[in-house]
Amino acid sequence: MIREHGADEIVRDGKGLAAAGGEDVILSTSNSTKAMEDSIQGLRPDGRLISKRIRIVGSQRNGPEYLYEALDFVAQGKVKTIVETYPLAEAPKAYERVAQGKARFRAVLTI
Repeated sequence: MIREHGADEIVRDGKGLAAAGGEDVILSTSNSTKAMEDSIQGLRPDGRLISKRIRIVGSQRNGPEYLYEALDFVAQGKVKTIVETYPLAEAPKAYERVAQGKARFRAVLTI
């Protein structure tokens, strides 16, 4: 499934990402702090982690253009999202999965 969404390489954690060469930009959409902290290990030197409208950068010389660069990747269709969808009637089930950290990706309600 992941390769169908354009992945060239599959890693399981930040250390695996670093071993595969690391990334310059990680755009984290996870609701898991643990997953976000782990992904930091996969950043290359001068890499950027973008999440929750905050930026974590390794240099004070970086500016908002890096956020624009990451958003441009999204606008160009280079970022594909994977979500769990639930009908509105199953909102309590979706909420429980998110609250328990069991939602693998994003949990989205549909109407």
